[in-house]
Amino acid sequence: MSGPRGLRPKLALMYREIARFGVVGGAGVLVNIGVFNLVRHNSGLQTVRASILATLVSIVFNYVGFRYFTYRDRDKAGRTKELSLFLLFSAIGLVIENGVLYLATYGFGWDSQLQANVFKFVGIGVATLFRFWSYRTWVFRALPAREAVEQAEAILAQAKPQRQRARAGVKRAGR
Repeated sequence: MSGPRGLRPKLALMYREIARFGVVGGAGVLVNIGVFNLVRHNSGLQTVRASILATLVSIVFNYVGFRYFTYRDRDKAGRTKELSLFLLFSAIGLVIENGVLYLATYGFGWDSQLQANVFKFVGIGVATLFRFWSYRTWVFRALPAREAVEQAEAILAQAKPQRQRARAGVKRAGR
C-alpha cells in the first residue's frame, strides 16, 4: 500500500502514540520537577544529585505509565528484556538530562533556583527526544500481527468502493 491512503492510517496511529507518550511524559515531568525541588530544598543535596534522585523516581513512574497506558497494546512477552532495555535507555536519558544540568551548574555556575529549574527542564526536553525514539524502537515493540491487520483493514477499506461499484454494475446488467 502506497500513497496518501496508506500513509494516513499510519500517521493517525503515530499521532495517538505521541499524544499518549506526551500525557505520560508530561505527568512524569511534573513528578520529576516536583521531586527535584522537594529534595533540593528539604535535604541539602547538591543540585545534580537531587536531580538524579528525581529522575530515578520519574523513571519508575514513567515505566508504569508507558507499559499500562501508552504502549498497553504492544507485545507483552519478554518483560524482563523489556524492563532491562527500558532501564538501559532511561539511564542514557538520565545522563543526557542531568548532563545538561551539570554543565549549567558546574560549567557556567548557573545554580539559582530559577536557573536550576530551567536547565532541568531543558535537559528533560533533550532526553525526551532520545527516550521517545528508543522506547518505541527497542523497548515497546509493536506486535507484527497488529501491523498486518491494520494493513489488511486499509486494503479492504480501499477495495470496498470498488466492490460496491462492481455489484452495482452487475445489478444494472441483469435488469
